[in-house]
Amino acid sequence: MALLGSNLTGELLQVGLRLLLCPLGSNIVIRTACCSVGIALPVYSTFKAIESRDQNAQRKCLLYWAAYGSFSLVEVFTDKLISWFPMYYHIKFAFLVWLQLPSTDGAKQLYMKHLRPFLSRHQAKVDQILGIASCEVIKLVSSYQAEIQFVRSMVVKISGSADHMLGGATESDRSRQPNPSEDPAVPSDAEPDQNNN
Repeated sequence: MALLGSNLTGELLQVGLRLLLCPLGSNIVIRTACCSVGIALPVYSTFKAIESRDQNAQRKCLLYWAAYGSFSLVEVFTDKLISWFPMYYHIKFAFLVWLQLPSTDGAKQLYMKHLRPFLSRHQAKVDQILGIASCEVIKLVSSYQAEIQFVRSMVVKISGSADHMLGGATESDRSRQPNPSEDPAVPSDAEPDQNNN
């Protein structure tokens, strides 16, 4: 914690903020920051909440993932359009930080004010759509079971041949290879070499 108050941390923070907020810079930095703040940190926080069995922390994580999932769903359909707006990823970064900040409780606000009322109002319809979709996926998978098994067997064969080409012999390959001690052409260590007498 002493590092947080040091001058080095302040300088690093300034450099980081310059990289994030530089509109002329590459989007790689801000997109990486969005991924880190939006996914990596919450995954670790969720892990800690589950392992500590803290129900309050688990609830916060569930609220965050509900808000993040809803945002991602909207983003999938609008990304090609809105990603062209200047500073889009900077706004996304700020939004993701807002969702997680304890002082703003953004995820809880978004859930309570928008998601919960919307899903409560449309719950029966969503359940019906998900039920139909689930049945259709089961029918689809069942109708293509032979093809799925064929692809599965091909993947197993390919991965097995890749292992063999990389030097990883399988048990069946090892059983087919002759044992050097059984091969008469290969002198064994137990037999002295007759030519060196």
